[in-house]
Amino acid sequence: MAKILTNTQVEEYNTNGFLAVKNVFTPSEVKELQDVTDEFVDRSRNLKESNDDFDIDLKAGHSSKTPKLRRIMSPDKHHPVYERANKNPKLLDIIEQLIGPNIRYHHTKLNNKAPGGGAQVEWHTDWGFYPHTNDDILEVGVAIDPMTLENGALMVVPGSHKGPAYDHHENGVFVGAVNISDVDLDSAASIILEEGDISLHHVRALHGSEPNRSSKSRRLLLMGYSAADAFPISGYGDWNLWQSNMLRGVGGNIPRFNNSPVRIAEPPPEGKNTIFQIQEQLENSHFDEV
Repeated sequence: MAKILTNTQVEEYNTNGFLAVKNVFTPSEVKELQDVTDEFVDRSRNLKESNDDFDIDLKAGHSSKTPKLRRIMSPDKHHPVYERANKNPKLLDIIEQLIGPNIRYHHTKLNNKAPGGGAQVEWHTDWGFYPHTNDDILEVGVAIDPMTLENGALMVVPGSHKGPAYDHHENGVFVGAVNISDVDLDSAASIILEEGDISLHHVRALHGSEPNRSSKSRRLLLMGYSAADAFPISGYGDWNLWQSNMLRGVGGNIPRFNNSPVRIAEPPPEGKNTIFQIQEQLENSHFDEV
């Protein structure tokens, strides 16, 4: 393992629950991601509704002329360019410095905020969706486009990863977002990235993002990783498949517990799959929609 992060950066992540790292992906790697993502957006043009691969934003006026693709589900399963990004050695070196040498792939998704109103992401924690036996879990965001204040940069509340298990329910149903009155957002920080930079945030960090108010897309490849001894409380499914998701080190059958507070994401809203669809059940958005 090459030590890429300084001790100061590691401490910043541990203290604040998030970190930005410059130039992790090369210009040629970013260009590959941009070109392939353009292809997927083009493939979504004639969809009339979301499916298992694409989440389209009908509310924002998705059409063949102006596609509003919000999310590509599991893009690494659909194209080797995304799979290579998921296994990028430099990226895994960074992750190893933060959660240890035994690294398991958790998920991959690509959020695309279309220009002129690409959907906001309400305030939430990833932990609210998938608590584990311990919280050595993080999310990486690869900036395919620059991430700015105008286009809805990721915002994180520093230190919130050391807080409670925030409630993500409304009227007794899981809506994938917190009650905004329970949160002090005055300290929230925006993560500004250039193409090829990455963000990392702790699974318990409270975060969200504004709509895209710019004239350009904001595409962010999101990839989740966990320590091998973090076992999902909801179950891991097929054992052999779960073990095949190891990217570095070795897996095992002994979960580690670290007394992280937990709430279960049940009951879910019926027929809703992505975070955008789930958060649409929230009665009042945390943001002014475009």
